[in-house]
Amino acid sequence: MDKFEKLTGVAAPLPLINVDTDMIIPKQFLKTIKRSGLGVNLFDEMRYNDDGSEKPDFVLNKPAYRNAEILVSGDNFGCGSSREHAPWAIKDFGIRCVIAPSFADIFFNNCFKNGILPIALPQEQVDLLMKDAEKGENARMTVDLEKQEITTSDGEVIPFQVDAFKKHCLLEGLDDIGLTMAKASEIASFESKAAIERPWV
Repeated sequence: MDKFEKLTGVAAPLPLINVDTDMIIPKQFLKTIKRSGLGVNLFDEMRYNDDGSEKPDFVLNKPAYRNAEILVSGDNFGCGSSREHAPWAIKDFGIRCVIAPSFADIFFNNCFKNGILPIALPQEQVDLLMKDAEKGENARMTVDLEKQEITTSDGEVIPFQVDAFKKHCLLEGLDDIGLTMAKASEIASFESKAAIERPWV
């Protein structure tokens, strides 16, 4: 998993509440078990017309936000089904941080396991960041995980909270497999000892 330390990039404003996982990645794209290739279908029904052409008014189709790395959205982001394809699609598009007043629990935890930093902030602070994001590609935000701070394009600093263990995992680039492999020598030692003490197992 890619480490997340400090990110400076364009923030895309998506002022919608209850953005569910089917909106993020519709069900017809869930056939794959690969984590790559889903970014093109992120927000598919909002991004494309029935003929496959882009809807020019959707934020991620606008030139200023095609390379957005931060997404600022509304309350209850990631609700709906528990599909892990949702954070896969977000990450594959290039977004590494999602900021909203609240998140659905399963989506929130899946983000950390896929190298994405979800940040929950009070509505008034999200509104401030939304306005900053609306300035376009010249207004870049900085998200510093180590300091737990967001810096707006105008230099205003907004602190955020993050679970210490989840922070550690993101900073070190550790998903569940990585956490297990970090204990590989201890696991091997235990197995060797167990083989001697209980050879019948």
